[in-house]
Amino acid sequence: MTLQAPKLSGPPAPRSLAEMRLPMVMMRDILLKTVFRKALDAVSGIARAICLPVPVTQELVDLARSQKLLEATGTLHANSGGEMGYKLTEAGKACALDALSQSEYYGAMPVPLDVYAEQVRRQSIRNIRITRSRLTAAMGNLILPDALLDQLGPAVGAGRSILMYGPTGNGKSSISNGICDALEDLIQVPRAIEYAGQVITVHDPIVHSAAEAQEEDPTALRRATGRTDSRYVLCRRPTVITGGELSLSMLDLVYNPTARTYQAPLQLKATGGVFIVDDLGRQAEPPQALINRWIVPLEESRDILALQSGEKFEVPFDTLVIFSTNFHPNEIFDRAALRRIFFKIKLDGPCQEDFLKIFASVARRKEMPIDEDALIYLLREKYPTIDNVYANYQPVFLIDQMIAICDFEGLPCQMSPELIDRAWANMFVRDAPILH
Repeated sequence: MTLQAPKLSGPPAPRSLAEMRLPMVMMRDILLKTVFRKALDAVSGIARAICLPVPVTQELVDLARSQKLLEATGTLHANSGGEMGYKLTEAGKACALDALSQSEYYGAMPVPLDVYAEQVRRQSIRNIRITRSRLTAAMGNLILPDALLDQLGPAVGAGRSILMYGPTGNGKSSISNGICDALEDLIQVPRAIEYAGQVITVHDPIVHSAAEAQEEDPTALRRATGRTDSRYVLCRRPTVITGGELSLSMLDLVYNPTARTYQAPLQLKATGGVFIVDDLGRQAEPPQALINRWIVPLEESRDILALQSGEKFEVPFDTLVIFSTNFHPNEIFDRAALRRIFFKIKLDGPCQEDFLKIFASVARRKEMPIDEDALIYLLREKYPTIDNVYANYQPVFLIDQMIAICDFEGLPCQMSPELIDRAWANMFVRDAPILH
């Protein structure tokens, strides 16, 4: 699916240190640590490293020079473009080492939390507009009944919370991924944010996929000189997927005691995008406890995090949360918890007509010739043994099994009643005692 350019340009680059709205000592220390760690000596190189325009970087360099922490070395070699070179003084090295002992963070200047909150509002996931055609196209090869799309469309467009529940193997995970694909616009993700003098890294290459234009020209001079704020990375709306491994601790700030730095928790990295909790009920934490942790974020669009000192603070919560479970909601939640989840969508298995459509679609993709006698045998002889309960995963399972058998037996790809029997035997485990 083609990504659309954002309607609004990125946040403008700061024009002075005063516009940064960061503690001056913090900015100076990040400058010194970056120069020390990266062995930089030209203002243009420093500007790219700390993601500030050259004039603002020069202002910061001049501040450090006035404090005898940096000194000029004279004009650099010919390839430098005639830039003045700078190096740390002995006092500057000592200051950099002292700053590193307090926090190993260096590089991109952080964005103040309140400034980031403003950007979140501008690019809120609740501002997106999802059409039926766009959502259908994002679902790819999935065959979904119109009634289900009638429910999914408003749920996704609202950008709130969704609970999908129903029997296993009916596409809850695939639908969740399709929803992510439907969010085709771009947002600005900060490399790091600042609160109370602490830096919290947000941008994560594993979670955030940078837009192609930025990937193609990562060292463009305009990023260091000025139009948009290069402390942000233009990315596709993020998707965070968790499953049985999710724990309450993963929703807290991650503190590295060695580096004395913070990393944003999963839900903060997912801001502006989708957070999927798959297989709800399989985690070590009870589902009720997980939902209780999300009550304030889901209702008030804000989350509460805590620093190592115990100080608590608010961050924006602008995320489409999708819970997916094979359990009936009444088995794992109380009514108060269910009330907090905005949309509740039941996913049943397909009817026989849709099952046949799925089976034919999978057969075409896998180049498996349809045999009418084998298909009739499957419907008349096999499915009555399980009360004609169809599931979306079954066509893929059965056809893959038959392909594997044909490969092993040296047969051309085909289906037959005999192959149906052999494939069916692997789809279920018979209830029989195990002899020891």
